[in-house]
Amino acid sequence: MDKEFEEGMTLVEHLGELRKRIIWVLLVLAVGMVVGFITAKPMINYLRSVPPANGMEWNIFNPWDAIKMYMNFSFITGLIIALPFTLYQLWAFLKPGLREEEQKASLMFVPFALILFLAGLAFGYFIVFRMAFLFTSSIAQSLGLQETYGISQYFSFMFNIILPLSLLFELPLVVMFLTKLRLMNPDRLRKMRRYAYLLLVVVSTLITPPDAISAIIVAVPMIVLYEFSVFLSNIVYRKQLIQDQEWEQKYSRSEESAT
Repeated sequence: MDKEFEEGMTLVEHLGELRKRIIWVLLVLAVGMVVGFITAKPMINYLRSVPPANGMEWNIFNPWDAIKMYMNFSFITGLIIALPFTLYQLWAFLKPGLREEEQKASLMFVPFALILFLAGLAFGYFIVFRMAFLFTSSIAQSLGLQETYGISQYFSFMFNIILPLSLLFELPLVVMFLTKLRLMNPDRLRKMRRYAYLLLVVVSTLITPPDAISAIIVAVPMIVLYEFSVFLSNIVYRKQLIQDQEWEQKYSRSEESAT
C-alpha cells in the first residue's frame, strides 16, 4: 500500500512539474505576443514596402480586419519567441529519463529548431509566397481584372503558405528525436520513402500555383530535407548500435567475472 502511494505521489509530482513548465511556456508566449503586438505595425509597413506588395493599397472589408492583423502578427511573433523556450522546457522535463550523452545531444536540438523554423519562414516568404502571388496576379492582369486586396485576405494567403513550410523544415530534428527515442530508424524511413515523396509532392502542389515548375521548386527542397533526415537518422542509429554492443560486451564480461 505504501509503495502504491509513493508511486502515486511520484506521478503527481511529475504532473505538477509538467503543469509548472506549461505555465512558464504560456507566460513566455504571452510576453512574445506583447512584443509582437508592439512590433506589428513596423513589420506590416516593411512587408508593404518590399515585393510582392511594393506599396500596394490594402483595404479592409470588416471592422475587425485591422485588429485581426495585429493579433495574427502578435501570435506568430509569440510562437517564434516561445519556440526555443518550449523546446528547452520539454528537454528539461525529459532529462531525468535520458542518459548523459543523450542529454547533451538532445539539448543541441533547441537552437537548431529555431534556425530551421526561421529558414522555413524565409524560404516560404521569399520564394514560395512571392512566386505564388506573382502567378495569381499575372492571371488577374491577363483577364483585365482590377486587383483590390483586403489586408486580411493578403496575409491569410501568406500565412497559409509560409507556416506549413516552416513546420516542414523541422522534419530533420523530429526524425532525429524519434530515432533517439528508438521509435524510428533509417531502415523504416527508407521503406517509407516512396510514400513520403508522394506526400511531399501533394503538399507542394497544394501550397503553390497550379503549374509544374512551381511544384517542383518547392518539392525538391522538401525531398532533400527528407533525405537529410534519413542521413541524420542513420548517424544516430549507428551510434546507438555501437553503444548497445559496448553495453552487451560490458554486461557479458561482468557475468563472466561473477561466475
